[in-house]
Amino acid sequence: MSLQELKEQAFKLSVSDRLSLISAIVESLQETSRVTPDRAKAIARMRGLLKTDQPAPTDEEVAVMLEERRLEKYL
Repeated sequence: MSLQELKEQAFKLSVSDRLSLISAIVESLQETSRVTPDRAKAIARMRGLLKTDQPAPTDEEVAVMLEERRLEKYL
């Protein structure tokens, strides 16, 4: 059912049924917002796993690491 068809059907409902529909929609949105913080917490934990006391490698160091990896892989 398209959004337009859904809107047309909603206008055909009685006032009390439309209020019940609004309540159900609000509840569904509240449940969705509860899931988002859990995802945010998981992302924060994952970022914490990636933290290190060492500085990020420079472009030159990364180039050397890639070259070493290629040598290991292909030779």
